Amino acid sequence: MIAILDKNTIDKIAAGEVIERPASIVKELLENALDSGANAVSIEIKDGGTSLIRVTDNGSGIKKNEIKTAFLRHATSKIKSASDLESVLTLGFRGEALSSIAAISKTEILSKMRGELMGARYCIEGGFDVAFEDVGTPEGTTVIVRDVFFNIPARRKFLKSDRTETAYISELVQKLALSNRNITFKYINNNKILLHTQGNGSLKDIVYQIYGKNAASSILEINYENENIKISGCVGKPEFCLANRNMEIIFINGRYIKDKYVSRGIEDGFADKMMQHKYPFAILYITTDTHSVDINVHPGKLEVRFEDPEYIYNAVKDAVSEVFKNEALIRQVKIKDEKKANNEKYYKYEQKNDLKAPLKSDVKYYAEKKTAEKIPKPPEPFEVKRSADKNINNATHYNTIYDSIIKKDEHKSEQDIYKSDIKTDIDFKNNDVTAETVSVPHKKNNFSQVSFLSEEAKPYHRIVGQLFNTYWIIEFDDKMYFIDQHAAHEKVMYEKFLKQYKDAQITSQLLSPPLIITLSDIEAEAAYRYRDYLLKLGFEFENFGGKDYSVGAVPSLLPSVSKESVFKEVLSGLSEINTDMEPISVIEKIASMSCKAAVKGNQRLSYSEADKLIDELLSLKNPYNCPHGRPTIIEMTKYDLEKKFKRIV
Repeated sequence: MIAILDKNTIDKIAAGEVIERPASIVKELLENALDSGANAVSIEIKDGGTSLIRVTDNGSGIKKNEIKTAFLRHATSKIKSASDLESVLTLGFRGEALSSIAAISKTEILSKMRGELMGARYCIEGGFDVAFEDVGTPEGTTVIVRDVFFNIPARRKFLKSDRTETAYISELVQKLALSNRNITFKYINNNKILLHTQGNGSLKDIVYQIYGKNAASSILEINYENENIKISGCVGKPEFCLANRNMEIIFINGRYIKDKYVSRGIEDGFADKMMQHKYPFAILYITTDTHSVDINVHPGKLEVRFEDPEYIYNAVKDAVSEVFKNEALIRQVKIKDEKKANNEKYYKYEQKNDLKAPLKSDVKYYAEKKTAEKIPKPPEPFEVKRSADKNINNATHYNTIYDSIIKKDEHKSEQDIYKSDIKTDIDFKNNDVTAETVSVPHKKNNFSQVSFLSEEAKPYHRIVGQLFNTYWIIEFDDKMYFIDQHAAHEKVMYEKFLKQYKDAQITSQLLSPPLIITLSDIEAEAAYRYRDYLLKLGFEFENFGGKDYSVGAVPSLLPSVSKESVFKEVLSGLSEINTDMEPISVIEKIASMSCKAAVKGNQRLSYSEADKLIDELLSLKNPYNCPHGRPTIIEMTKYDLEKKFKRIV
């Protein structure tokens, strides 16, 4: 039968729509405080907001005879009729917040109007009145919320840890402090001050307080205006980029929102200045006609709808791109440390031979050295003669002999060459041939039954060269294989990381001195939530005071990358993971992100390095794709190539 629910049940259902977690309560109370005209707001929480939330403001206060009315559903002073929704400038307007909060907690409010002698105190628990009396209290309003979800155990059971809930509240307070730079915010957690803004209107000051020195020193201010829209705020320089969109902070008419059109406009405004899969740091304040944006979309008020989203997108894109028109974006080159200097010495061979195409002798030298170290093979006819001459051992002379022998044997048939090889095989058993004299067979062989990835085939791989400083070409049988060095290195590092983790063999590289980095509250929460996994993976860190953390060690598999960027990218990825995920899923996520340490495209490798990388890749069980799904190897046959050159019709 259809029946009307009782008021208590209705209030709890409504509260579930508005109050998802303690951060939702803080949001509603702060929005009311800001709408009251306050210029100073204090927020205090304990145990992630579950045991205590106190929000105090010095705003206009509430009349004594209206306090009880304020706790009724849909009671508000912000709007009078539906038509007012088209021009709402206040943060709150639905009249659902206080009634929803009172329905699932023990709530107390103290308020006094400006100029009044006495204030009033009203207590309500689970939607039922407890006390109402006159009290002495400062001007303004204080709301105290205790025992959140005390009467809905199921909802309370699904709350996260106190640290996680505190992180959500911290992010919220920071966003509201950014959108109200002329208001002083004081935020206290478990009797410790986490944030105290000056309210002086300086964007750079508040960015410094919340996001640290690096963020404050990298921002470029935006001031853009046309006849219908005004955009102000700042963006970070392209080098100050992040692994996700968490730092794209958008305000519409003072309200914090998330919108795909504005985000896309920010990213497209950077154009090709931002690396792929990186996202900018941006804080935008957009002021537009209230009739052109609908904020009454969702109870959370994070979503909005624009009358003309394309117009908003273009305006944001133009505002961001204009910042870079007259800005010098030359990145500073810092003094190289000894490790980098050693790396430069290691690559001295490549720098000395700075040619667009590698020397043929270089290719043969490394190919021959590799082959000799693995499987000794019968030398070519000319090599038997060469082995007798102990003085002929340089690559240039070898190249000359190689070319002369090839020309000499050009008139021979394939059968003659085969007979010559048999004779050579017999001679090989009775001659001491050095490693430098053994070369990869250059003639046609029949490998139809041998896989490119097999151990038997590896000695016959011939590295032809590097293409565009990114792709390596390997010749084998009647095929050539293109290997993406970045994707290949990603895959190798990923598999190494997981294997070492499963075998409990991950080693750490100690940093001396330790690296000092600044973490946001969400990043810090993720670091402590997954601390055990991070320790197993080789990361060691501790709080250095405030928002600064000391990183004492990183995985030894990441020697050549920015330690700060790897650690922060790992945390950014972890902050998006559900806490209920299995440990191995977390490890795979971290290993995948640690692939940022892989050698990049357009980075020149020596033949010995490429040879080792290719060997490691081909030894994997699944070398075909990198952890992100991109192919590592592409095959092209001799037949296909000859078809392109019309040698085969």
